[in-house]
Amino acid sequence: MKEEFLHFIWKYGLYDHDKLLDNEGNQITVLHPGEYNRDSGPDFFNARIISGGTIWAGNIEIHTLSSHFDIHGHQHDRMFDNIILHVVAKNDRKIFNSRGEEILTTELCFEEAIYDKYLSLVNNPFAIACHDELAAYSPVLLRNWIDALIIERLESKSEHIESLLVKTGNDWEETFYNVLARYFGFRVNTGPFEMLARALPVKIIRRHSDNRFQVEALLYGTAGMLSEGLFRDAINDTYYRDLIKEYKILSSKYSLQPLHGWIWKFARLRPANFPTIRISQLAGMLSGPEGLFSKILEIRDIESLRTLFGVKASSYWDDHYTFGAARKGKAKKTGEKSADIIIINAVVPVLYVYGKQRAQAEYSERAVSLLEQTEYEDNSVIRDWCETGITISTALESQALLQLRDSYCRKRRCLDCRVGFSLLSSGKKFKEQNELILEP
Repeated sequence: MKEEFLHFIWKYGLYDHDKLLDNEGNQITVLHPGEYNRDSGPDFFNARIISGGTIWAGNIEIHTLSSHFDIHGHQHDRMFDNIILHVVAKNDRKIFNSRGEEILTTELCFEEAIYDKYLSLVNNPFAIACHDELAAYSPVLLRNWIDALIIERLESKSEHIESLLVKTGNDWEETFYNVLARYFGFRVNTGPFEMLARALPVKIIRRHSDNRFQVEALLYGTAGMLSEGLFRDAINDTYYRDLIKEYKILSSKYSLQPLHGWIWKFARLRPANFPTIRISQLAGMLSGPEGLFSKILEIRDIESLRTLFGVKASSYWDDHYTFGAARKGKAKKTGEKSADIIIINAVVPVLYVYGKQRAQAEYSERAVSLLEQTEYEDNSVIRDWCETGITISTALESQALLQLRDSYCRKRRCLDCRVGFSLLSSGKKFKEQNELILEP
């Protein structure tokens, strides 16, 4: 039995209160189970109990066996001297604190059905442990959980963005450019695009943003795509040679060092998603008199954002997919689905952090609103959720469910999930009704 299961039972009072007895067989009354502690030290702080007619206030430590208190070395740790109750599945030994005082120990008695249900969830072969039971879960409670999960997801993404912000000297344009580049690779070329953004700061691009050809030369050259021999059909290509000439001038001016061209992946990609096409589209987004993030701050609706990111590659790419190799084709424009991926993964998180950092809640609220206006993603994870009977209509819901899958289902954190909590505690009585929807 895992201690985390006992933590769950104790936290929510899912034990037989009449059988909670002290060392001498006297009834223990729990006034407050304490505040759950996930860091070092006792498992619950500031608990209050009644034992032997006396109210005790202090900390709670939980183990499967009481002897684990000594095995973990707590008997020598003064941090555990304020333990008022040692809660265990089995009391196999008396235990003492560093002052030599015996610690009150009690065994938890609970229904085996709860533990059996817990085991059935964590050992379920489905990627989603409650796959067969989720459809019966309360839609109201599920919506509450989704609302909490989307904030949790945005907060988790905030850490990376805040780190970038520090590295860029609080430059929001540079920070957004780095985040945008990360998702412009659409998984296959995520790494190379991130490297390109680091090698070519947006402040350099901004100095030439009124000349798209120069922006393309900067991007292609620093990406290493203008290296000799990389595209064997490009030797006699006028556009390619002109890019090389331009980049030689610009790279000398700014002391730019190109990446290795071989890092870019073309295999198993649709030609329209080749990095050669994507870089030209990125150049189009970064060209113009105003910074890209400055434009985003002014936009309030999803359609205007889609228009902003719905950029065509330059006309050269109308009949090319790689340098030099002409092929019958058409204009290469960023599609609506691609624009939505950028909005969901780049615009929304950065806008959310911008609102937090500036203490301007309207921007963070706008970020959440944009997710509500955007269609949900179509991927294998979301299709798994749809198979459970859940109806998904917006990116807010799909992003929340991605968070649930990544941070809870994959790790089998059913005890920390509100759905898992409901399934395990069904029909049980709680001391306080609002505990039913508490965040873990």
